[in-house]
Amino acid sequence: MQTRYFDLRDTKGQQKEIEDKIGAAAKILRDGGLVGIPTETVYGLAVNAENSAAVWVLYEVKQREREKALSVLVTGMEMVENYCQNIPPQAYALAEHYWPGPLTMILEDKGVVSALVNDGSGTLGVRCPDHPLTQAILRQAGVALAAPSANPSDQPSPKTAQEVLDYFDGHIEGIVDGGPCRVGVESTIVDLTGPAPQILREGGIPGQELLDFLKGLG
Repeated sequence: MQTRYFDLRDTKGQQKEIEDKIGAAAKILRDGGLVGIPTETVYGLAVNAENSAAVWVLYEVKQREREKALSVLVTGMEMVENYCQNIPPQAYALAEHYWPGPLTMILEDKGVVSALVNDGSGTLGVRCPDHPLTQAILRQAGVALAAPSANPSDQPSPKTAQEVLDYFDGHIEGIVDGGPCRVGVESTIVDLTGPAPQILREGGIPGQELLDFLKGLG
């Protein structure tokens, strides 16, 4: 397999060329391929979250344990409503304040994504990335993207497209180079499905800050 390389570091270039590359990457994703994409945290390895065959390949290529659920990337709460149900008011408040950004919210799954994404847990992690290229790819693809970090499970998370290429050249269909990631650590994960919000992972936003924000909502 030849991995297509889409260099989009110069977003001041020819607009049509930029749109063509974004469209090509989105088509690969719609068609069930794997694409390395930039976010503000680390590079992600993305697939169509509704395509079980693609999600299966993602697990294989990443050498990821099947019982580890995947979060998905979305354009915002409007897209979240397509994939989650019984969404609490706190989720909308967090999204308004922290999205796009390094925040993943665990919500009740609606059953639209592949069952392989959440391993039947009944919940789904959703995040709106703060990167214009990935936002554009999401809009073009029109689906949520399952996108764990773009590294084999025992290797460091990549912060550049070259690192993704070093890991997966010839094993994935495409890589979008949007320059180095500016945050460099994974997102913070907050679970909103229980009786009280719970921080599951510290990341780009301090967990205590999120909890204090939620307490301030009254």
